[in-house]
Amino acid sequence: MKKQILLVDDEPSILKLLNFILNKQYNIYAVESGYKAHLWFEDGNLPDLIILDLHMPYFDGSSFLKSIKISGFYRDIPVIILSAAEDLDNIVSNLPFKVEAYFPKPFNPEFLKEEIAKVLNSNQIIAN
Repeated sequence: MKKQILLVDDEPSILKLLNFILNKQYNIYAVESGYKAHLWFEDGNLPDLIILDLHMPYFDGSSFLKSIKISGFYRDIPVIILSAAEDLDNIVSNLPFKVEAYFPKPFNPEFLKEEIAKVLNSNQIIAN
């Protein structure tokens, strides 16, 4: 059974690209904001991994990350940040919650795929 990845990004081109490079290995669900991601959760969905942009309208990535990490139900979902934010290293180091990895945009698809596999495999080992 394929693992589920939730993509949260307001750029349609990024969502299309990620879907294209990941859909053979994973079930991909794409939403344009943290608000829509929460609606997706409310429908009873639970991903194995979230790939999250930080800068989005309505409900940005930082707020979304905080909301899931303080939740008892969603806090253990691994998160990879994919963002065009300047000084991404500093932003991630100052987040109050742990993320598994982060990549600046533009990103290398092969490096991202390797990191996704590593994160999902390490979570599977912990869960067993």
